[in-house]
Amino acid sequence: MTAQIELAHAPSDAISAVRFAPQSPNRLLVASWDRNVYLYDTKSGEQGSLLQKVEHRAPVLDICFGDDDSTAFSAGLDWHVNRINLETGEKSVISSHQAGVKSIVYSDKHHLLISASWDSTLHVHILNNGNIAHAPSTIPLPSKPFSISLTPTKLVVAMASRHIFIYDLAALKMLTSQSAPSQESGNQSILEIQPWQQRESSLKFMTRAVCCMPNDQGYALSSIEGRVGVEWFDPSTESQSRKYAFKCHRQADEGVDVVYPVNALAFHPVHQGTFVSGGGDGFVVLWDGVTKRRIRQYQAYPSSVSSVSWSSDGRYLAIAISPGFEDGNEVISEGQVKLFIRELADGEAKGKSAK
Repeated sequence: MTAQIELAHAPSDAISAVRFAPQSPNRLLVASWDRNVYLYDTKSGEQGSLLQKVEHRAPVLDICFGDDDSTAFSAGLDWHVNRINLETGEKSVISSHQAGVKSIVYSDKHHLLISASWDSTLHVHILNNGNIAHAPSTIPLPSKPFSISLTPTKLVVAMASRHIFIYDLAALKMLTSQSAPSQESGNQSILEIQPWQQRESSLKFMTRAVCCMPNDQGYALSSIEGRVGVEWFDPSTESQSRKYAFKCHRQADEGVDVVYPVNALAFHPVHQGTFVSGGGDGFVVLWDGVTKRRIRQYQAYPSSVSSVSWSSDGRYLAIAISPGFEDGNEVISEGQVKLFIRELADGEAKGKSAK
């Protein structure tokens, strides 16, 4: 039987992001609107243990790990990109945008830290042995970014007005290293780089999340209107004919189809093609992206699913729930913000097409 625990010491306000560590399947990083970043050991005791709590000046919108499990980066409504030493809790600002920073990702292959801000820019940082090698380069975007995601070779940026930009990470690093001023100068260079591909989202309504396939072949994106689209990078006509979109996270209420936003997506790190979606309806659903079938749907959670993350071995799924305010009530009541760790049985996330 599948085991699930609820972590103790959950944040006091809405959870914006959860991320498992790249090496340890038991270390979970959590960002919250209560202005804190939390680090948990999910296997300590019956409900896990809180290892670190790092306060910020404003709500934290996203977090990611660096090269190891002891270094993290955070970003949020204080406009800053921060580096956090998870052993000591020490936090330092490494760059600042001109508006809130919605998303942040780290490429361990290219040692690139990339932040996406509502000032319609990306900041690209090159890290050298964990240190910032240059002042960041700034890439202007045509509209406000909503979500970004990485593969080993690509960066996908989902923006307003249905813009999707796909960048080649090797080219991004080369141009950044050539144009970036020294960190001591404090200046930032404007990087005029054309995306490797420029697309229009296959979904008609505002993008909520984008998540890349671990096999480097494509990505999934979700919208506020209860839909998920799956697309491939290969620009050939044959490959592009494979892309599709489907309805999900909709609940019938007295004969009326109530549509919820799909807030979170995450591809399984082991079973290629399997991904999970989390919706404003409080449901978490496993999908086989190859056969276009639902693998299973878990029981409803008591509030909106705001973020999901797989452990590096694919055995554990972290599920964050927070009020999505779909009912118009913007007051958070006690017990509405929770963190769950779900342990999957062998083969539970295996797609219908997997051998």
